[in-house]
Amino acid sequence: MRVGIVSDTHGHVRNTLQAVAQLNVLKVDVVIHCGDIGSPTIIPLFAGWPAHFVLGNVDHDEAALQWIIRDEGQTFHGGFARITLENKLIAVAHGHDADVLHAAIHSGEYDLVCTGHTHQRELRQVGRTIVLNPGALYRSSRKSFAVVDWPSGEVEFVDLLESSL
Repeated sequence: MRVGIVSDTHGHVRNTLQAVAQLNVLKVDVVIHCGDIGSPTIIPLFAGWPAHFVLGNVDHDEAALQWIIRDEGQTFHGGFARITLENKLIAVAHGHDADVLHAAIHSGEYDLVCTGHTHQRELRQVGRTIVLNPGALYRSSRKSFAVVDWPSGEVEFVDLLESSL
């Protein structure tokens, strides 16, 4: 199973469409959005997959986002997600609440913890847990997302194509 991990779209449709096109080419099976969605217009762009969304610090209209995520048949998790895919336990938190993120990373409970917020790529191991920040699709000099291949746990960072910048 290939999992696309995106974050920090900030309502930027053009860059998100570019990422969606690349996710299609990469044949991902599911998408996880790590927050700072920015606008309800972003949600339908991920209609090609089962998608999971958490909220970030710029996602102020929680009710509208929750409604459209559910209306699109996707999964709304509020501020924190606990997802099982391919017998792997994944935590997703935007990262603006450092205590929540720290607790997930250091619990030893998760195979993968996905986060955003910093707009910087990150990949590290804490005990048995892979910590992944895919970078950002907006407000970053290097716009990127990530793909995780299960069951291997191999992570690939993917830059947006130049035409989207």
